[in-house]
Amino acid sequence: GDWRDVIHDPSIDAVHVCTPNDAHFPIAKAALEAGKHVLCEKPLAMSVAEAKALTDLAAAKKLRNGLCHNLRYYPMVQQMRSMREAGAFGEILVVQGTYSQDWMLYETDWNWRVDPSVSGPSRVMADIGSHFFDMAEHVTGLRVSSVCSDLQIFWPTRKRPKSGGETFSGKAGGETVDTKIVTEDFGATLFRMGKARGAMTASQVSAGRKNGLVLEIYGTKGGATWRQETPEELWLGHRDAPNQLLMKDPSLLEKHAASFADYPGGHAEGYPDTHKQLYRRFYASISDPALTPDYPQFADGLRQMKILEAELASHKARAWMDIPTS
Repeated sequence: GDWRDVIHDPSIDAVHVCTPNDAHFPIAKAALEAGKHVLCEKPLAMSVAEAKALTDLAAAKKLRNGLCHNLRYYPMVQQMRSMREAGAFGEILVVQGTYSQDWMLYETDWNWRVDPSVSGPSRVMADIGSHFFDMAEHVTGLRVSSVCSDLQIFWPTRKRPKSGGETFSGKAGGETVDTKIVTEDFGATLFRMGKARGAMTASQVSAGRKNGLVLEIYGTKGGATWRQETPEELWLGHRDAPNQLLMKDPSLLEKHAASFADYPGGHAEGYPDTHKQLYRRFYASISDPALTPDYPQFADGLRQMKILEAELASHKARAWMDIPTS
């Protein structure tokens, strides 16, 4: 069927936009205009202008709008946030980490995300760097105010398969066409969050790393590290006491964080569960208009687009760039 049939079906209340990036804006816009609540994959749109238009339209229509930054919903990420809110780490001084993958390591690797007409002007920073920044701001409660970025294309030409390509497939072979690449394979960003300072890298050419998202925060009282490839663990660092490794167990977590853990300790909560937690909150807010949304919204997607465009501008100018506040 056609997506327009879904949007204009009176029996449907909410629409999930899970398409390649270039279709996010037109589908989300049409859905909002048809009176549907919308949950959109990230990035929200192809530009700040498009993201702002969607944010303003959702507000004008008074419709629920969500963004699929689902990775913040791992229980131990929420535990890190709850501990920070309780003052366990003191004043945050340093925020750092990476999101490393390897699925674009070879010259023969190809996917629609390589095509800027479909994915937008950025690949690595838009696709996975945005997850890092969403999580960093969510956990610390701080906002990125400025960035200094260096982006690198390691394969200026890739061999596009005439038959198309599959993400994460590792498959090669068949007839190819040499195709110029204009979006980055790797990016590094220094950033400021008020007094705190940070550094992050994002890569799709890091051999052996499949989804190596790492977030580290360090404050005046202690620090914490969380890794997506071992999501049930939270490392806690101390200056004058033994370091700790906290395993996910609802009975040991802060009350708010425990609400994101549906299984007992020793039963793993993984990537699909982060989607479940996001959708649960999104649909609860549709069912009860009095609820305050506790999930990423279009305004968060607009903010991520502002960070992304600042990173691209920083790389081009070889200079620090401020994140627009309006």
